[in-house]
Amino acid sequence: MYQVILILIISAALAFLIISASLWMPQMHPATEKLSPYECGFDPMGSARLPFSIHFFVVAILFLLFDLEIALLLPLPWMAELPDTLNSFFWATLIVILVTLGFAYEWVKGGLEWAE
Repeated sequence: MYQVILILIISAALAFLIISASLWMPQMHPATEKLSPYECGFDPMGSARLPFSIHFFVVAILFLLFDLEIALLLPLPWMAELPDTLNSFFWATLIVILVTLGFAYEWVKGGLEWAE
């Protein structure tokens, strides 16, 4: 019983110490960039209709596509335990081939080139 009370006292003291330190330690003079509504590096007072590069979206879509492919291929070791192993590996191979062909097509068309 004494151990539980001791743990509660130590936990309460540690919580009080951490809360006190968090109120005492932060800087109270933030920079002008931190006071801006946007911290992403562009001027928020300028035009919102600035042209943007589509390459950022191409890279994001490719990342999502390959991330999805990895998520689909993750259960491959467990597929080996299924009764119809050949069919499972056929569909997994088809997914890899389709994604690889799409990536090769994007590469040949120059969609991955940053310099124009």
